[in-house]
Amino acid sequence: MDTLGSNEQRAYCTPGDGLECCRAPRTARPGRGRSRLAGIAALVFAIGVAVGCSRGGNEGYVASMHVPVLVAKAVRKTVADELHAIGKVEAHSTVDIKAQINGEVLEVHFHEGQDVKKGDLLFTLDPRPYQAALLQAQADLAKDRAQLAQAKADYERYAYLLKKRVGSQQQYDQALAAYEGLKASVAADEAAVQNARINLSYTRIRSPIDGRTGNLIVHAGNLVKANADTAMVTINQIHPVYVDFSIPEKDLDQVRANMAEHPLPVFVTTPTDKDERERGYLSFIDNQVDSTTGTILLKGTFKNANEQLWPGQFVNVTLVVRRMPDQVVVPSQAVQTGQDGSYVFVVGRKMKAEMRKVVLGATVGGDTVIARGLKAGETVVTDGQLRLVPGATVIIKQGLEPRQAAS
Repeated sequence: MDTLGSNEQRAYCTPGDGLECCRAPRTARPGRGRSRLAGIAALVFAIGVAVGCSRGGNEGYVASMHVPVLVAKAVRKTVADELHAIGKVEAHSTVDIKAQINGEVLEVHFHEGQDVKKGDLLFTLDPRPYQAALLQAQADLAKDRAQLAQAKADYERYAYLLKKRVGSQQQYDQALAAYEGLKASVAADEAAVQNARINLSYTRIRSPIDGRTGNLIVHAGNLVKANADTAMVTINQIHPVYVDFSIPEKDLDQVRANMAEHPLPVFVTTPTDKDERERGYLSFIDNQVDSTTGTILLKGTFKNANEQLWPGQFVNVTLVVRRMPDQVVVPSQAVQTGQDGSYVFVVGRKMKAEMRKVVLGATVGGDTVIARGLKAGETVVTDGQLRLVPGATVIIKQGLEPRQAAS
């Protein structure tokens, strides 16, 4: 303790006294009887106080800080490297049912929205005109076959006579021409019979695939024409289904490399039910990159046993490119960025905060992989970093944040 005079304030200052010592001591205005030596002594004391504050005051202030924070444990687990996109559900097969002949619809054998199997009868058209055409084609075939038999006998007879040098060459040539002509006629008649049978079969329209019927356009009594612009009904195969989505071209090499080693799983969720995930596998990579968007089209195939996915529906897609086992993971909010790169605050001994530089890996969901700089089991600060400085004492506001189980 230094005494500056009867009208001067006494001051105390040690290196650990904190900010209080930084207040400059007040000195009384020079008055009568004050010696010049006393003023010089006060000035020297003030300089000493300032030097003491600059050397030990900050450490004392930091040591006295108590900052409330939230914390979490760094854990070691398997992490999935994932790509996320918005996808669209596409039917595995889509068939527009159209009539291949003209006719009247006699009967519809299904209801709108009904599941049908391959080969199920869908429509019946009036078969009578096509039955009559088949009968006429069969009659023409029978007639020409009878004429062919006669022509064949004539040809063989004139061939024998010509061989015995009794018949003429002209008679032989005429018989041969008639025989060959009738053979061609019979062949044409057989084709006509086959065509008539096919047209008759078109009067009964069956489902070419397993699927679900859509909106019914024509009903019994309507007239339809062959290959009309509008389909009679559309059938979509929804077991399985495709999900189309696009990824940036920069990720293509990684996807192709991992797809060559093993099937890549794809998970989708609907916007209304994000907890229910449908699992499938990547089945298609387009043969070119879209130059306008810098993305490439991919497709995943899903069994869709519970019919959660519907053609035309938009879904959230997660493509698991690879799985990285035994990774140190912290919540992403624990990672801070400074001038020297990324860092985290680690709670050390005696609840002191330590600023630790780290090297980051992939970010998966709400977690970040720490490639270097942190060990599993260490406690990191996830909230309250803005008030922290190295060496400050932390106060945990609540228990450790729950960590998700290893995937």
